[in-house]
Amino acid sequence: MYVSAPPNRSDPFSGSGNASDHLRVYQAWKGSNKFFLQGRFIFGPDVRSLVLTVFLIVAPVTVFCVFVAGKLMNDFADNSGISIMVVAVVLAFHDLVLLLLTSGRDPGIIPRNAHPPEPESYDGNVEGAQTPQLRLPRIKEVDVNGTTVKIKYCDTCMLYRPPRCSHCSICNNCVERFDHHCPWVGQCIGLRNYRYFFMFVSSTTVLCVYVFGFCWVYIRKVMDADGTSIWKAMIRSPAAIVLIIYTFISVWFVGGLTGFHLYLIGTNQTTYENFRYRYDRRANPYNRGVLDNFKEILCGPTPRSKNDFRAKVPGGGGGFVSPNMGGGGGKSMENIEMGRKAVWGDINSVLDLPDGQVNEGGFENKNSSGISSEIRSTVDEGDRIGIIHSRRSSWGRVSGNWEMSPEVLALASR
Repeated sequence: MYVSAPPNRSDPFSGSGNASDHLRVYQAWKGSNKFFLQGRFIFGPDVRSLVLTVFLIVAPVTVFCVFVAGKLMNDFADNSGISIMVVAVVLAFHDLVLLLLTSGRDPGIIPRNAHPPEPESYDGNVEGAQTPQLRLPRIKEVDVNGTTVKIKYCDTCMLYRPPRCSHCSICNNCVERFDHHCPWVGQCIGLRNYRYFFMFVSSTTVLCVYVFGFCWVYIRKVMDADGTSIWKAMIRSPAAIVLIIYTFISVWFVGGLTGFHLYLIGTNQTTYENFRYRYDRRANPYNRGVLDNFKEILCGPTPRSKNDFRAKVPGGGGGFVSPNMGGGGGKSMENIEMGRKAVWGDINSVLDLPDGQVNEGGFENKNSSGISSEIRSTVDEGDRIGIIHSRRSSWGRVSGNWEMSPEVLALASR
């Protein structure tokens, strides 16, 4: 059974608009992410904020190179003053690369399940006319380093979130070791990009301190050259004063953020855990000591992504709903989206009876006079063919024949 394919979410640089091509995973993605270069880069839905972030980095560095570093180049012997501009450009470029590595990669998204997991007590047997609704426990307990940790069930992704995993409401994905969603980089910060996020914040702090320091060096040079006071020198170098004020304000933000994440790394916490769980009131099962914590976060290998965004969707995309969501139709698909399993009471969504109805008591076929007739287990072959629509029903298909399956017959007999 098929449902209509989702709109093609190819990125603006994909260069392929052929509808007959097989859908890629990134084109049928169920989350709110934005993809570029045919799924090679994945961003959050607020990717436009990156334009502002890049401007806040590039603009002051450009002003510094033109109005400060450019004038300091001739004030040092052996042309060593040119290194001031070179270092500023290298720091800015390094900062932008780290920004791209943070915002343009999979933060640790866990693929969604095709259907809810089976409860432990479910044996798959059909008892009576209708299988009862099976409800999964909302919380499970797992052992982490000798400590009991509770994990929750995610209705959207239809899975039990691993420890330290949380569902981001902005990106609409479950992310491993979820730290927070950063609007400045337009991406979730999780297991696979937290290291680059910390390096981005810390390198931005270094860049601010560098520009701030050499702006004061430039003002000092103006004071020595003209023999004026600091106030007159500041008036003669307005660009340096603007940069001093800008970097002073910025360093409080990015510098404070760097210090806070140094504390989180040293104690092996995430921002989400720090604000919600407060490990200072109970033992942290993930804390391995300051040195080992820093080694794990900054020196450990980056886990491979669980998603291949450029892979082809199985089945060519026909009726495909998402890269990890199974196809379905009507009420059955709605049940899966709501985190419920389809039951026998929903059989009318997949079994089409011409001019008929399905009620709790069995199958009912109404004729033009309004008289109903029950389908019994002794129905012969001719009546089956007359009742079951051979073009749209798929129950009990055997060797090209369309017959009612034994489960449906048992249901009808009751």
